[in-house]
Amino acid sequence: MNNFKDIFGVENRTKYFTHVLASLCFISIVVFLLLIIGNNSLNKNEVEAATEKPDPFESLALEAKSAMVWDVVNERELFAKNPDVPLPLASLTKVMTAVTAYAFLSDSANVKILLEYLEPEGDSGLVVDDIWRASDLRDFTLLTSSNDGAFALAAVAESQTAEKGGDPQAQFLKAMNNKAAEIGLSNSRFFNEHGLDREMDRGGAYGSARDMALLFEYTLKNYPEILEATRYKSLQFGSAEKVYAADNTNIFINEIPGILASKTGFTDLAGGNLVIAFDSGLNRPIIISILGSTEEGRFADTLKLVNASLKYIQEN
Repeated sequence: MNNFKDIFGVENRTKYFTHVLASLCFISIVVFLLLIIGNNSLNKNEVEAATEKPDPFESLALEAKSAMVWDVVNERELFAKNPDVPLPLASLTKVMTAVTAYAFLSDSANVKILLEYLEPEGDSGLVVDDIWRASDLRDFTLLTSSNDGAFALAAVAESQTAEKGGDPQAQFLKAMNNKAAEIGLSNSRFFNEHGLDREMDRGGAYGSARDMALLFEYTLKNYPEILEATRYKSLQFGSAEKVYAADNTNIFINEIPGILASKTGFTDLAGGNLVIAFDSGLNRPIIISILGSTEEGRFADTLKLVNASLKYIQEN
């Protein structure tokens, strides 16, 4: 009986109550901490889910067989679709022609238009015996994609590159391909100066979307004046004989923000090609290269990639 009283005595009851209360407090603290940890983990997951942004390039549907978006400042690709597949270049070839001729012709050199220079397909209005300043003919050629202009520039430059007794055209084409190797265009090969198809199944030049992006990068960094005229919708050029009105073959030129340079290309074999460079903001050039699209699709493809690039840069 005394033991019973001792167990349930005031002193023991107080002791038991204190232990129970301490235990409950400890359990409450543990539960509270677990709730805080769980809530923080939940919030972290919610934040991570909220900050995980969709890839703006992921859902793009392009007509192009090959494409490349190149971030010049960071030297990395933002988007690529078959970027290293060699495809017919068509008139993108003329950029390499201009770069190669630049080494042999000063801007102030005179180029006389001979009848033989007008043999390539397409008529851009050049007049026999007219005399052009080399830089003006180069700008006119790239802006309007003049096959005659490219042939004339190459022919005059050929006279500076040909070895005695050698074939002038072969020597100039060799210089073009040597320049391509120097730049690092590992998938490019040039067979003529203008890019016209040699036959139904043989292009005048071949290269990849990556190569064309790198060619634009090289030109903009080393000879920006070569591509300067291609940023305008239209220009006028004066020769010895007349004033030429010249329209850009990139009909979407004014829809591209911060445009720095542009060059189109199209043949039956190549399809629609287009390479552009634009400033995405704060001197951050982006180059977009499109190969193997359609005549109209190359412009739509490029605008899609411009918009996706701007969104990507804004969000990253």
